[in-house]
Amino acid sequence: MSSTLLEVTRSAHEEVERLERLIVKDLQNEPTSNKDRLFQSHRVRNMIDTIISTTDKLVEIYEDKDNARKDEIAALGGQTAAGTNVFSAFYDRLKEIREYHRRHPAARVVDANEEFEGLLKEEPQIEFSGEEAMGRYLDLHELFNQFINSKFGDPSTEYSTYLDVFSQPHKIPHKLKLTRQYKEYMENLLEYLIYFFQRTEPLQDLDRIFSKIETEFEDQWANNAIEGWENMGQENGHVPAQHTVIDLDYYSTVEELVEVGPEKLKEALAALGLKTGGTVQQRAERLFLTKNTPLEKLDKKHFAKGSRVFQQNGTAAALQQDENSKEIALMEAKMQKLCDLLDETIARTRDNIVKKQALTYEEIEAEREEEETQADTESDEDDQQIYNPLKLPMGWDGKPIPYWLYKLHGLGQEFKCEICGNYSYWGRRAFERHFKEWRHQHGMRCLGIPNTKNFNEITSIEEAKDLWKKIQERQGVNKWRPDLEEEYEDKEGNIYNKKTYTDLQRQGLI
Repeated sequence: MSSTLLEVTRSAHEEVERLERLIVKDLQNEPTSNKDRLFQSHRVRNMIDTIISTTDKLVEIYEDKDNARKDEIAALGGQTAAGTNVFSAFYDRLKEIREYHRRHPAARVVDANEEFEGLLKEEPQIEFSGEEAMGRYLDLHELFNQFINSKFGDPSTEYSTYLDVFSQPHKIPHKLKLTRQYKEYMENLLEYLIYFFQRTEPLQDLDRIFSKIETEFEDQWANNAIEGWENMGQENGHVPAQHTVIDLDYYSTVEELVEVGPEKLKEALAALGLKTGGTVQQRAERLFLTKNTPLEKLDKKHFAKGSRVFQQNGTAAALQQDENSKEIALMEAKMQKLCDLLDETIARTRDNIVKKQALTYEEIEAEREEEETQADTESDEDDQQIYNPLKLPMGWDGKPIPYWLYKLHGLGQEFKCEICGNYSYWGRRAFERHFKEWRHQHGMRCLGIPNTKNFNEITSIEEAKDLWKKIQERQGVNKWRPDLEEEYEDKEGNIYNKKTYTDLQRQGLI
């Protein structure tokens, strides 16, 4: 029944509308804490993602590339290869519906509101480290260690100071930013900030923010207006050695450079316009000279013959350098934008670190004990026993209801229902209402019995089965009904029951 394409389309539209209403309902509730705000944001983000995926499926159905939707609509109109036969299509569909309900006599309409309402109580799993404290602080310790152990970082920098300077890459010398080590550091820093931002602000459209940054960056780069990247190109008329095929910053001796291999060395020398011949040792020595010596100060004997060669290779190296510089500068622009968006979190992290550094060991221990005591006190208050000798039910305020109200509603009377798994209901009102509740409906569905008014006040499984058997016998469900169950076939091969076939024959349609 639900496998038809039109039914799938209807169900998808219904799901989208339900999720939209749930999003509105969830956002109308003001969160009381940072944790509740995070849960709410992630719930809404998950529902938005579901809406997007469902909408994509709907678009694919409406595009109808395989003409499946068109064929199904035509079949509903009675259009077949032999022509149009509305009656045949109608009775075929009617037969299919009857067969479905005959196979599933206990089928009922399931209220999807209960399932969707459960989404509002969901608590999404959000991964935060202990240092991040549910998104209140940043955890940059790994990046801090990478920073102080690099050539572009200061080993004497403290973590609190690093929180001030990591968002200011323009203060790092231009030459140090063109190394592979700095590029890897910037990639790691940007990756962490993106991941943190997605966890703490899931409703923000980060792709749209980055798209705007990239557009502005292209204009500024073309106008040479990026802070810290002005006057790009060859400095002092030569290509820096850092932008050869081999990054010489990773090698401290000629012997280490020899291990790169002859072909790689030859390629690096050619990029600088130097001679590429000789043994591996000679090539490594020639290339190692460029690590600390500008190309224009090298002896002419190291260059290949033909002055044009150096100029051409130098131009190619400059282009490669420009692309690498542009990639690093773009990462810096994205990182600075994220730092602006996380400005309050960065300041809160810095204040928290400074506060911890100012405390002595005794003060830290005292603060920790105070937090534990406060937590235990709150727990004791929650677990405190309420004086309730009559075992009265609890009201909305968490206190026992008045005794007169208890007697008025007969809450001292216990009603058990075997269909509900011997669940107890206290009071006549609760007992009468439970026949329409999910627990009793589920029990009836497991028995294969429709939960109608005929079964009200029946709590025994055996009584319910006996009554259902009598109802079936009275309705003649188990009797042979030739008018409805005996089948006839016409000249075109269409199948009808006896009553339908006789009516059509009488009308001269067969």
